[in-house]
Amino acid sequence: MSNIPLTVKRSIELLGLMAIVTIVVIGRDIIMPMLMAFFISIMLLPVYRFLRKKKVPETLAIILPILLVAIFVSLIVWFFSNQIGILVKDFPQIKANVTQHINSLSDWISRITHYNGAEQKAFIQGKSDDLMNMGTSLAGGAAVTLSGVFVFIGLLPIYIYLMLFYKDILLRFIFMWFKTDHHPKVKEAIYETESIIKSYLIGLLIQITYMTILLGGILMLVGIKHALLIGVIFAILNLIPYVGALIGNVIGVLLTLTSSQELWPVLTVLGVIAFVQFLDNNILMPRIVGSKVKINALFAILGVFIGGSIAGVSGMFLALPVVAVLKIIFDRTDMFKQWGVLLGDERPARSPMTFPIFRKKKSVPLKSGTEKEE
Repeated sequence: MSNIPLTVKRSIELLGLMAIVTIVVIGRDIIMPMLMAFFISIMLLPVYRFLRKKKVPETLAIILPILLVAIFVSLIVWFFSNQIGILVKDFPQIKANVTQHINSLSDWISRITHYNGAEQKAFIQGKSDDLMNMGTSLAGGAAVTLSGVFVFIGLLPIYIYLMLFYKDILLRFIFMWFKTDHHPKVKEAIYETESIIKSYLIGLLIQITYMTILLGGILMLVGIKHALLIGVIFAILNLIPYVGALIGNVIGVLLTLTSSQELWPVLTVLGVIAFVQFLDNNILMPRIVGSKVKINALFAILGVFIGGSIAGVSGMFLALPVVAVLKIIFDRTDMFKQWGVLLGDERPARSPMTFPIFRKKKSVPLKSGTEKEE
């Protein structure tokens, strides 16, 4: 490989990147459940190892952690089903509140524009008909998507069990890809990947817990209806980097508007969400997982959108841990070290345009004053 011209190497890299993306897009229905199962199995490894130390049979040591995950998911499904039932019971009041808000909005539009109430009503009716037609055309697609979700969930326990059961075969396969001289680096990368995935996923579970308690609890104390539902939805959506928080704010506002005819609850919800987000971003989350995943914001956002376009919601959730694993691999491979620099947030102390030393693949001082691979 050392005799291959640099332009050929870069062309091979780009072709390989295009091939990987093509494979993921074509086989996403197979790859995404396996990828999700891989991350969950990494998170369950400590439980599995603990049970094995206690002389629990291997099969039972694998099944028990999977049952814990199934119980956790079942509780989440039960919670949302219960909250949806409450929303259905409140539907008459919700309809009245929405009508009140629409009338207020219509009056405001009439005051600042030349459109009267009849024209606005005709416009809304036309758009409603368009939405109904769109919903009818998408009904079949929704059924297919729902069936895909059930298949996805059904395959996860099987994949998790088999990955834990055959983990030594998978590890041997990985080592056999590399020369013996490179095995120490491979071992280090495997351990670091496991550590980052565990700390990241466990940190996300902790984040969901404290954000639900903080946000839902404060909103309940203030007297906001559906406070716990807003807290859980925002906490789960917040797992999607950058984008999820925006969607969570919108859903929180919509739930508040449907449960009240006044404006102050909406402002309260936005204020509480902003306060909890400030605590999460600047105090709590950096102490839990922020020091483990060093991905710059630009490629974190790009990863979320690319993952979403390839595999939907599951791709958005998995984007950041996948990018983190790729960075670990790139940082330990001379051929791909520049890609690790691109994904990371380690900024050189000075501009590579004026200081040639910062253009090379070696340790350079960072703006924080520490040494890091460039």
